[in-house]
Amino acid sequence: MHRTARLRGTAGHVWRTLLASAAALLVLTSGAATPATAAVQAPAAIQIPDGVTAGVAVFDRQAGTFTEEFASDVPFRSASVVKLLLTLDFLWNRGPSYSVPAADRARLEPMLRSSNDDAANYYWSTYGGSAIINRMVRELSLTDTAPPPAGYEGYWGYTALSARDTVKIYRYILDTAPAPVREFVMGNLRQSTRCASDKFDQHFGIAGAFDRPWAVKQGWAGSSYPKGTCGPPDTAAATPATTGARTAAAAQDRAADADPVNLTRPALHTTGTVGAGDRTIVAVLTLHPDGTSYGKAYTDIGRLTRSLNVPGGVRPTGKWYGTWSEHVNVRRDPSTANPPMTQLPAGVEVLVGCQKQGQTVSVPPYTNDWWAYLPQYGGYISNIYISSPDNRLPDVPDCARS
Repeated sequence: MHRTARLRGTAGHVWRTLLASAAALLVLTSGAATPATAAVQAPAAIQIPDGVTAGVAVFDRQAGTFTEEFASDVPFRSASVVKLLLTLDFLWNRGPSYSVPAADRARLEPMLRSSNDDAANYYWSTYGGSAIINRMVRELSLTDTAPPPAGYEGYWGYTALSARDTVKIYRYILDTAPAPVREFVMGNLRQSTRCASDKFDQHFGIAGAFDRPWAVKQGWAGSSYPKGTCGPPDTAAATPATTGARTAAAAQDRAADADPVNLTRPALHTTGTVGAGDRTIVAVLTLHPDGTSYGKAYTDIGRLTRSLNVPGGVRPTGKWYGTWSEHVNVRRDPSTANPPMTQLPAGVEVLVGCQKQGQTVSVPPYTNDWWAYLPQYGGYISNIYISSPDNRLPDVPDCARS
C-alpha cells in the first residue's frame, strides 16, 4: 500500500512535533519486487519509502514557485553535495573573466562530474575548511547550512545542508552568478558520469527518474555501502564507501546519535536541474535505516524522485523491475561473449525498455535465454536476474530487430 505525504513551508521549530504526530505519513511499503509502470503524469503526492527520512524541495523557475516541499528546512549531512559550495567559494571574485587555471580545472571538473574526493580534500584543506562554509552561508544567505560539528572539522561531508538551501545554491548559480561561473558549474554537472571516481553508480534519483536534459550533483555516504562496482569488474573499487568526505569509518563509529545532524545512517542525495533551460530545481536528501545496502537506497530514492511533481521533466518509457544477486553484469549485446560494460548495484531496481532472446544463461536450477535491454545503461542483463516468475517478461515488448 502507499501512504502519501505533502507538507509546505515546514518550520524548523515544529519538526520534532511533526515527526511525533505524523510519522505514519513517511511510510511507503516497498514490498516484493514487482514491475511498476513509469509515470506518464506527475503523481499527486510525495511517496517516501518505509524507513526513509527525507527532505524535499522542488522549485519551478518558470513559475517562480515550489511545486513540492517536505521537511525542506531540515538539515542533513551533505556528503558530496557540499562540493557545489567548494566550487563556488573557489570561483568567487576571480575577476572579469572568471578563468579557471589548468591545474584547478583538472581538479574541479572530476569533482563536479565524477564526485572526486581527492579534489574536495584539496580545496577543503587549502582554502580554510569550515571557513569556506561560513563564507558561503554569508554570501548566499543560507539559513540551514553549517560547518561540520566540533570534532569533525576535517570531514567536509559532515557539513549540514537542507533541501531549501540546496535550491538557493542552484538559484544563485542559475540566476545570479556571473555567466562564466554558471556555464562552468552547470556545464560540468550536465556531464555527470555514471561511474563516480570511487566506482559508485551515481545516476540514481534525478538521473534515473527523468530523460535528459538534466544536470546533477549527487551525494552518498554509508558504512553499509561496502564498495563501488560501477564500471568493468576489473576496475571496480575494492575499498569501503566513504562518507563523501574522507574515508571515515572510525569517525562514524564514534559519532553520537544525539548530534543535531545524523552522521551515521546511510545517506543518499540527488540534487540538480531538470528540463529544457534548467526549468526545475530538484533537491532530495535522504537517510536510510542502518545496514541498508546501496542498491536498496538507490531504489528507494528513485521511487521517491519519480513521485515528484517536476514541471518540464520527461519521464522515461519502460517498466521498472527489481533485480536480485550481486555483481550483475550489463553487456553490450545479449550474450557473455564480450566483456561487461558495468555492474549493477546489488538488488537495484532497473528500467527495462525491451527484451530479446540471446545466449542461454544458467543459474541452477534456472536457465533463461531472454535478455532485458536497459536504456539508461545502453546494454543488456540476463532476464534470469530480473525479479519475475517468467523467463519472458509479460509486459515488456520485444526489441526491434537490428
